[in-house]
Amino acid sequence: MGLQLVSRVAVDGKHPVSRASQTFEFFAKARRLTFAAVAFFMTAFAASTSYAQSSAFAGMAGNWSGGGTVTLDDGSSERIRCRATYKVGGSNMEMVLTCASDAYRFNLQAAVVAAGGEVSGTWTESSRNVGGSIQGRGAAGSFQVVAQAAGFAANISLKTTGNKQQIALRADSQFRAANISLSK
Repeated sequence: MGLQLVSRVAVDGKHPVSRASQTFEFFAKARRLTFAAVAFFMTAFAASTSYAQSSAFAGMAGNWSGGGTVTLDDGSSERIRCRATYKVGGSNMEMVLTCASDAYRFNLQAAVVAAGGEVSGTWTESSRNVGGSIQGRGAAGSFQVVAQAAGFAANISLKTTGNKQQIALRADSQFRAANISLSK
């Protein structure tokens, strides 16, 4: 009988398989399949998380408030209170920044798009009825842009770290500078 089994194996080209080795092979395949599925989902999750965090405007969405100073063209300086709202959608951001002191107020609105480290868009300042373009560079919540309009130019630096934000504006018009600190 043992000789028949050996000759049969030799003819079929297969090794005799016990029930225990079949069970072991099944669990080994199931374990590899489970590992592959977990690895796939972890990779997909990590990729989507890094994509979301890599947005140029990551962490900026929401309402912010704080204060700072504005320096007018006569050299005087005033304290201002500010609030900002950022609406972020992927590579697009809409911003409203309103600041006021006893004698000074500005209401800045902007819509920008970030792509490949470049930022571009439009802006308006409603209390003075002026608007123009925004061009610059930025990523990960840190931006250096120039806002321009006919007879007006301002350099704007914005840096967001966690729930803190610093904005510095330097202009050549009625106000020379503004330094603003905001928090969520």
